[in-house]
Amino acid sequence: MKTSWRSASLVASAVAVLALTTACGQENGGQSASQNVGATAAAGGYGGTGVGTGTGTGTGADAGAAPDQQNAGAQAAPAGKLAVSANAELGQVLTDSAGRTLYRFDQDTAEPPKTNCEGDCATAWPPVPAGDAKAGEGVDKELLGEVTRPDGTKQLTIAGWPAYRYAKDVNPGDTKGQGVGGTWYALAPDGKKANLADLPGLSTREDPKLGEIVVDKNGHTVYRFMKDSQWPMKTACTGECLEKWPVVAPVDAKDTKGIDLQGSTPNRGYVVFDRPDGIKQQTIDCVPIYTFAGDKKPGDTKGQGVGGTWFAVAPDGKPVGAPE
Repeated sequence: MKTSWRSASLVASAVAVLALTTACGQENGGQSASQNVGATAAAGGYGGTGVGTGTGTGTGADAGAAPDQQNAGAQAAPAGKLAVSANAELGQVLTDSAGRTLYRFDQDTAEPPKTNCEGDCATAWPPVPAGDAKAGEGVDKELLGEVTRPDGTKQLTIAGWPAYRYAKDVNPGDTKGQGVGGTWYALAPDGKKANLADLPGLSTREDPKLGEIVVDKNGHTVYRFMKDSQWPMKTACTGECLEKWPVVAPVDAKDTKGIDLQGSTPNRGYVVFDRPDGIKQQTIDCVPIYTFAGDKKPGDTKGQGVGGTWFAVAPDGKPVGAPE
């Protein structure tokens, strides 16, 4: 394994624009984080298992209760097939086959790969074994590598960065290690620090109640208004309505992931809606899309079902949870 990362012609563009402006039946050119950044690192700056919650008298990494034997065993388990998890606060996070979050350490180096987490640090942050690690969907196998630790064991690397688990992450999806000591961060699939700023313009996440829904570049839920018209494309949300339901600005079709901009309707493609108020609005399957001002943080779905007319959007543009 090794480590690394990541026009059309004017005539074609003109034809595409002409097709898109008519695809949705437009007429007359328009009308129609609560990250754990406050956690304090233990001596040495690596954030021990007892940091902030210890009941013992020590001040180092072993202050307080150590993780139970079952969790310690889980943390030392092989990585298996790596996966990408959509986290409402962090965006795309790399996990092992059991759903446990993988982390990187700022005091390590990627070029060349080197670990600086040993002893008590490695107890709090168990290194991920390189042995059986495989690239799952969304993971570039070329980014998987290994580094030999001082004790001779092989540790998994992602784009050169040694990968760790956090002993306090007991359940799949836990990210309690995020921001500990200002040096530990969840890994993104490309080896960078997981950050919502790395989300595409439009992507999806799995909501525990609503299922797969569309989110914008900030991780905020995307909605549609049932009083809008898909064909011909028109909007019923104007004026003060837009203060509560801001439009989603146009997104480059290449800056999307998991979104079916054409939806289930034949002969419709990527379309930007030229609203009568002059605002340009992104659509999915010719459905104008919005966010909700009441959603204060990524993962909020407070706009769902408001007035019986606002609903989260599925990847194909259909309303999630709307009455039949």
